[in-house]
Amino acid sequence: MRIGLISDIHGNFTALEAVLANMNVHPVDLLVCHGDVATIGPQPKQVLEKLKGLDCTFIMGNHDATLLDMSKIRHYQIGPNLTATVEWCAQKLDSSDLDFLRSFRPYVQIPLEDGPSLLCYHGSPQSNTDQVLATTTVIELARQFTGHDNRFLAGGHTHIQMMRQHEGRLIINPGSVGSPFKTAFKAGIRPVLLPWAEYGIIEYKDGVMSVDLRRVPFDMAVYAKMLKESDMPNRDWRLEMYAQSQK
Repeated sequence: MRIGLISDIHGNFTALEAVLANMNVHPVDLLVCHGDVATIGPQPKQVLEKLKGLDCTFIMGNHDATLLDMSKIRHYQIGPNLTATVEWCAQKLDSSDLDFLRSFRPYVQIPLEDGPSLLCYHGSPQSNTDQVLATTTVIELARQFTGHDNRFLAGGHTHIQMMRQHEGRLIINPGSVGSPFKTAFKAGIRPVLLPWAEYGIIEYKDGVMSVDLRRVPFDMAVYAKMLKESDMPNRDWRLEMYAQSQK
């Protein structure tokens, strides 16, 4: 069984197209989207329309939840720049888009052959704002996965690709399709974005698990053009975040 993992598209339709094209060359049996699909990028509507046409399991991210209840924007520190952009994205969506987002689930269990299952979530099964990082303490991981004893775990939210062993369990993060971070997010510090799209493929066959964390180039010139032609707030600020990774 081959499962594709995508997460944190954040309105970057150009990057999403590149990932799906790469996945066509490396086909999967099941696709899971770990959420945060439409906000912060210049093409939220196009991303949602593309996702609606996929045979995919969708997880609710914190940004997806915010689009459904804009009062949530005050509960996490995204700063004034991103607040304006999230509000702009929300204005681009219609009732059918919001209905689609409402269908997203907090987490899902995916049965694998011979008994084990893959637990998929956004931040953690407890909260879509939890961060599961390589440096997260064992005590914090115990809290985040309370009530879940799955051998295999997969989530997003951090925008950082990761594979980590924890007490015999395997934790996977496919990274971000639309906004890969160079370092872990810290409040008050502007992230540096990496100039590629990220996703993952896991394969479980005859009791053997393999993980392929992939980085796919996408056309930055096309993406920059979309940003410059949009009326999205802070579009220049977003381009600067990519430029920093080239220094």
